[in-house]
Amino acid sequence: MQLTNKLRNPYTALVLAATAASFSAIFIKGSNAPGMVAGFYRMAGASLVMAWPFYRQLRQSGIPPLSTIKLAVLCGFLLGVDTVVWSSSVSLGNATTPTLITHTSPLWVGIGTTIFFRTNLRLGFWIGCAISLLGTAIIIGIDDNLKAVSLSSLLAFSSSIIFAAFLLCAEKARKNIAAISFYWIVTAIACLTTLVANILFATELIGYPYRTYLNFIGLALVPQVIGWVALTYSLGQLPATLVSTSFLAQPIITALLAVLILGESLKLTEITGGATVLIGIFIVHRNMQKIIGATTGK
Repeated sequence: MQLTNKLRNPYTALVLAATAASFSAIFIKGSNAPGMVAGFYRMAGASLVMAWPFYRQLRQSGIPPLSTIKLAVLCGFLLGVDTVVWSSSVSLGNATTPTLITHTSPLWVGIGTTIFFRTNLRLGFWIGCAISLLGTAIIIGIDDNLKAVSLSSLLAFSSSIIFAAFLLCAEKARKNIAAISFYWIVTAIACLTTLVANILFATELIGYPYRTYLNFIGLALVPQVIGWVALTYSLGQLPATLVSTSFLAQPIITALLAVLILGESLKLTEITGGATVLIGIFIVHRNMQKIIGATTGK
């Protein structure tokens, strides 16, 4: 009973969510498989696990409006593309850098709310944007001739923009649909999207060592299911500003796990750039007048 009460503590749930999300890149690197293959198993496993809760939710609340389902499908497609791009960036590079770069997505969310929702953003937001983009440039490692940018970093940067588009779409879609129903539709469509990507790129989906499949299972259960459930619970109990700002710890946890589990080492530019990005994102979070709550962890 005491353990159950601790797990129900929203702050415990928040720590669990951030920690679970931090394992995403670790499981992808540990699988030694192409990123898009890992992304497919991540979404497929989560879809299977959450199918029964989705069915129960559907019986209770009924079928959502068609317009909402269409938005959820679009969200699923965006999440699927983001999963392919980000997972590929991790498999091509290290675990830490893509995780840091993808955390610039709040910048694009803020810019998107300004363009599409006419949200007025404070000066501090734009200052935070400039600082974060400076940190991203340091991490990516662009030289004086604007060359020598790693493919992994470019994919991670693209992922941050795609994920921001997903969040903007999710904000509108979540207004008329239960959380579990939205999650399952999005995850199922993302699963189909990653499957199509694997078919188009002719990647092998089977025939991997058992350790690879163990990492696939961990990827589906830890960040995609446990992380999402804990995140959803904490969002229902704590201010969104606190939850979103607390997730800035994710790249730091990922970096520590990468060193301890994968034996990776960080360059001075990655440490400096990462710290700069986190400072900028913190300023962004503090100055955004409207923050879109995340519905899944990376």
